[in-house]
Amino acid sequence: MSDAAITCSNLSFAWPDDTPVLSALSFTLTSGRTGLVAPNGSGKSTLLKLIAGELRPTAGSVSVSGTLGHLPQSLPLTGTLTVAEVLGVAPVIQALNAVESGDVSEAHFTTIGDDWDIEERTRAQLDRLGLAGLDLDRRLSTLSGGQIVSLGLAAQLLRRPDVLLLDEPTNNLDLDARHKLYAVLENFTGCLLLVSHDRPLLDRMERIAELGGDELRFYGGNFSAYEEAVRAEQEVAEKNVRNAEQELKREKREAQQARERADRRQSNAARNLKNAGLPRIFAGNMKRGAQESAGRAGQMHATRVSEAKARLDEAGRALRDEQRITLELPDTRVPAGRNLFLGEGMQVRHAGRAVFAEGGVDLTIRGPERIALTGPNGSGKTTLLRLVTGDLAPDEGEIKRNDGRIAYLSQRLDLLDPERTVAQNFAASAPERPEAERMNLLARFLFRGQRAHLPVGVLSGGERLRATLACVLCAEPAPQLLLLDEPTNNLDLVSAGQLESALDSYQGAFVVISHDERFLAEIGVNRRLRLADGALRETGAPAV
Repeated sequence: MSDAAITCSNLSFAWPDDTPVLSALSFTLTSGRTGLVAPNGSGKSTLLKLIAGELRPTAGSVSVSGTLGHLPQSLPLTGTLTVAEVLGVAPVIQALNAVESGDVSEAHFTTIGDDWDIEERTRAQLDRLGLAGLDLDRRLSTLSGGQIVSLGLAAQLLRRPDVLLLDEPTNNLDLDARHKLYAVLENFTGCLLLVSHDRPLLDRMERIAELGGDELRFYGGNFSAYEEAVRAEQEVAEKNVRNAEQELKREKREAQQARERADRRQSNAARNLKNAGLPRIFAGNMKRGAQESAGRAGQMHATRVSEAKARLDEAGRALRDEQRITLELPDTRVPAGRNLFLGEGMQVRHAGRAVFAEGGVDLTIRGPERIALTGPNGSGKTTLLRLVTGDLAPDEGEIKRNDGRIAYLSQRLDLLDPERTVAQNFAASAPERPEAERMNLLARFLFRGQRAHLPVGVLSGGERLRATLACVLCAEPAPQLLLLDEPTNNLDLVSAGQLESALDSYQGAFVVISHDERFLAEIGVNRRLRLADGALRETGAPAV
């Protein structure tokens, strides 16, 4: 696969309403693992679709050397399909079965081609991705979201692509499935380009490509090396801005001093000429000469000030807009010994089937604990959070809650009214706060000026998360227990960092469901629970 490559030349793309997405993008990508990063809405998924040929460029060209596989973020699959059909092996397996039954029709041999070992290769590929034992006749409608993602990747890998494009491949995967995917991708020898906000996955890349503006910038090494390189660039940019600001101040000061000197000279010259009693025409010539000289000096200083401003603007453009949420939330503080939630023998039944093991599960949340709740997909983690909030009543067991408010952020971020603005939603959550205080708090969540007056329905995923956090954390009364269900899903890396800084300010207890180990470490998790096989168990410290 050494010849595998992607080449884009002056690639541009705009939507039918002429909204530009990419402009004159040129790059070549060869074998190796590359992580593509940029804020949401920058065109990462669009770029993958252009490379895959699913979209046509507005201008420029895309070429791919070798066979191509593409796993989009949303798989266009119907629940009636079987596993074999998704994998693309159903016709070959049917032909193999026919030959084994004695049917030696030439059509069967044509269908089989060189794929006599297709069933063994299929089983091996499924096993590598944690899908061992999956019946090839099973319908997609019976699989979890994580299983469908892993199945989609298996389908691409079975085609032995030279170039592989992946869009958020670890979304909806539990920790075990993620690690299996990591291992499979580390063994891929072709040209891999993936979009992800999964930092452990990005740390397994060999280079990082940053999409910004009209260029794709490449950084050698993994995501941690990229972060260090960006940090160093930022330090240089900040130093250049400080130097440019000082230079501009100096040029302005010198220009002002030059004007004052010129004014004094002209005033003195006018007085001297008047006292000297020179002829009017001669005095006028001398005055014009002095004014022209002062004008040339003034123009020189004006040019130098203008050039200094241009250098400051250029230095400023190199600065990154690394906005973080910083605020104090004393109202969320919880005494260390206070029981916020106590559940014993909790059991829920769906259609007569018990979600948890016999005897149910027990859970105590005390003081400002920072709890990570992990476990396989479908193990009942979201059900457990709904028991804590009271949205779901247990069929068996007892529950006691403290009087403190509990807030729940679901994966859908559907707490806010999408028709109302951010400011209106915030006012509804904290009606007792004066408007000036509300706007100041919204600014701390990076909603300034007109951004605070946008309808929630038009916000990006990261913006909607910030708006929801603002309304929840600054509500009256403030929540003492916060429950978050996969909060980093579909967030870009900047938005994930903003979530981390908001949770750093929160002084209450929280329980977070997440498969993102790096995120769990960043938010200071101090207790871990794992829900698996119907049992809830304490586990060790986070493993990043």
